Amino acid sequence: MDFFQATLAFVVLAPGAMFVSVALAWMLGWSPGERIISRITGVTFSASVLGVAALILKLGWTHAPVKVAFGNWFTVVDYHFPLVLVADRLSLPFLALTVILSGLIGQFSATYLHRERGFLRFFLLLHLFAFGSLLAFAAGSFDLLVAGWELVGITSVLLIAFFQQRGAPVENGLRVFAVYRATDIGLLVSVFAMHHWAGTASLAEGLPYLSGNQTAAICLLLLLAAAGKAAQVPFSGWLPRAMEGPTPSSAIFYGAISIHAGAYLLLRIQPLLAQSATASTAVIAIGVMTAIHGALAGRASADAKTSLAYASLSQVGVIFAEIGLGWKWFAVAHLLGHATVRTLQFLRAPSMLHDYHQMHSAMGGELATDQRAEELLPEALQLWLYRWALDRGHLDTILDRFVIGPLIRLSEFLAKLDNLGMAQPVTRRQTAPLSMRTPADERGR
Repeated sequence: MDFFQATLAFVVLAPGAMFVSVALAWMLGWSPGERIISRITGVTFSASVLGVAALILKLGWTHAPVKVAFGNWFTVVDYHFPLVLVADRLSLPFLALTVILSGLIGQFSATYLHRERGFLRFFLLLHLFAFGSLLAFAAGSFDLLVAGWELVGITSVLLIAFFQQRGAPVENGLRVFAVYRATDIGLLVSVFAMHHWAGTASLAEGLPYLSGNQTAAICLLLLLAAAGKAAQVPFSGWLPRAMEGPTPSSAIFYGAISIHAGAYLLLRIQPLLAQSATASTAVIAIGVMTAIHGALAGRASADAKTSLAYASLSQVGVIFAEIGLGWKWFAVAHLLGHATVRTLQFLRAPSMLHDYHQMHSAMGGELATDQRAEELLPEALQLWLYRWALDRGHLDTILDRFVIGPLIRLSEFLAKLDNLGMAQPVTRRQTAPLSMRTPADERGR
């Protein structure tokens, strides 16, 4: 392993190693102070930023990706689970975005969550989230990408339910978890299909042995997973509920990294999308519908975080449409710029509201606003659109009926089966040791 391979391994594994180390120390009775935790976070992500900078310079010099292979996790007959990390032209920008913004959020949160009861828990989840994101972006196969994908999902849910002393954050976190579970089926089934049809899920080997229908099926399954993670229509209903978490986690999850993970997944399969007109059309249609939905629902939002969340939703919808049209690098540039700006907007939201109220008081009335485009529409249509946007496109009702409800009923049914099995334990016939058996016992046997 040369210097650059070791650097890539360090960048990806450092946040995970810090999570494991601090968590184990806490379980053994050590309670680190806020200053120690913030310094550990700062050192970890500062070193990771330097490592990513070295990888970018190396890629610029040689134009060759950096690849680290740790062998196979396990092998079963023809199937193997490769542990391979890759830093190429697509993954490096996402690695840089993750380590820079995670470090920025860490420093901001050291002040924002000062004396908060869950201070240590937040930073542990921040490190775990960064590790999952880096693992997903640097994965050399879709098998390993699934591992990072799931870590991002579970940390998102836990941070939505961060203020667990209240019922609403926990309930909304469970709803988001249900949507993730329902849509992640697409990712898992698509990886299974890759191995079944092509014999591999490696990014390096590609998927050369696929027919047109097989390509479309894999792309549509991955689109299901990407739409769920990126809150695209019809799964957008969970996004406003995710604002229950702390503002720093909202910034990094739904302004920058987590919400763009779905776009990264589609960028990874761009060659497959180019071969399937059906899948490309579906990506464009979902992106356009989401952009329109986000623009309308965001205008009817009553709080700053929700309006910013819907603004993010609109931009991610446009990015999906760009990916479907084949504008790969334009979508990457759009994504990186949007993630950076939206993170800063989320972090500035509390002070922005304070400044707005001061300006409102100083002017002694309503602030002047520009004329809206919807004012050109008939009044009846304006009222209908407002009611539709106020109810957020009725997507909560759709998710409750077709996703959340069925999953809850299935869970309750499985719980009843589990309780039924525990209520009727299997009894075994008691037998005496060989030295204590009588001839009657032996005849009975």
